[in-house]
Amino acid sequence: MKRDLAIRALNMAIALRRPPKGCIHHTDRGNQYCSHDYQKILRQHGFQASMSGTGNCYDNAAVETFFKTINAELLWQRSWKTRRDAEIAIFEYINGFYNP
Repeated sequence: MKRDLAIRALNMAIALRRPPKGCIHHTDRGNQYCSHDYQKILRQHGFQASMSGTGNCYDNAAVETFFKTINAELLWQRSWKTRRDAEIAIFEYINGFYNP
């Protein structure tokens, strides 16, 4: 995953959810999350950064389960004409079906 994609996703989440200062933001140890620019955004919004332990596969078990679910229930069910079509479908799945 590219750093810019992670930053765009973080900015979108901040704009949509407006999390409070002190919010804990947990990630794995990927380079995109360790980057100066990503960490700077977390600090600017007053978030508490949290990273998984080195070699601890259980830290991300919940999100890995979510990825499996969205793949099985949405992404593997059809082909996408454009990246934008897939982005819209994923957004609608998460915010219209999964989260409620």
